[in-house]
Amino acid sequence: MTHSARLTSGHVINPRLETRPASSHTQWRVVDIPPNIERHETTQLLSEQAEYGRWELARTVIFVGGARRVWLRRRTMSVKRTDAA
Repeated sequence: MTHSARLTSGHVINPRLETRPASSHTQWRVVDIPPNIERHETTQLLSEQAEYGRWELARTVIFVGGARRVWLRRRTMSVKRTDAA
């Protein structure tokens, strides 16, 4: 096994394919940012997501060509009915 094969096989490339348990209290959003988007525009985009969507930055990966992949997460609360309907 080559060194590059170990790196790609040991990491989750696309977290959208992960299955989350139904009892999970976290939502995930993956944002792919192309290399032609400037850094200040990326900062503005992520700030808006945090402010209006209540997302927080969980992880960022910068690829060789300059593209970025950002994982955002937010906590969710599931509320159960208390009345016996």
